[in-house]
Amino acid sequence: MILFQILAICGMLSPIVYTLMWIYVGSLDSEYNHIRDDISSLFAIGAPNRRKAHIFIIISSVLLMVFYLGVHEGLNDGGGSIIGPILLIISSILGVLVALFFPLDKGGEIKTYRGKMHLILVAASGILTIIGMIALWLRLQSVPIWSGFAIFSLVSAILSAILIIISGIFAQGKYRGILERFGVTPYQVYYFVLGLMVFLVN
Repeated sequence: MILFQILAICGMLSPIVYTLMWIYVGSLDSEYNHIRDDISSLFAIGAPNRRKAHIFIIISSVLLMVFYLGVHEGLNDGGGSIIGPILLIISSILGVLVALFFPLDKGGEIKTYRGKMHLILVAASGILTIIGMIALWLRLQSVPIWSGFAIFSLVSAILSAILIIISGIFAQGKYRGILERFGVTPYQVYYFVLGLMVFLVN
């Protein structure tokens, strides 16, 4: 039980570290605009505060991966389908790969293989997380203590999909920064709430 609580704390810390990253590191660059510029530009090749952003994003990604490695057993004592947790684990592994090996190109551009892989892995991670949310809704909707969270999972999946589509449509616009932040917020809230639920139930 204590192990699950420790893992749950990792899950709750991950979105906090991620949010602090773009707020703090973004504030260090007078030319960076939270409304116009995307988050990934903060740790792109050649970004002025790349090292600081890189440390934050790696810590956030690893914390989430560690949490998801134990999430199956932390949900109603491991009862039910493992599909949701597996999808979330794969998604978090992709996030770690992005953080370690696939930053955007200089200036936040997508020109090289590395930059293109950044986009592909981020998109794949987001899609897998949404499917994982739906899988957890199916798994937990009939479990009394988890039924409320199951509904939250479904709502989070729908909201995430809608906001990410909107963010993608306006990805080249002057408001892409703020739209991306709205787009990732349901994910970050979901990670925290899932971690909190695992902590409280265990």
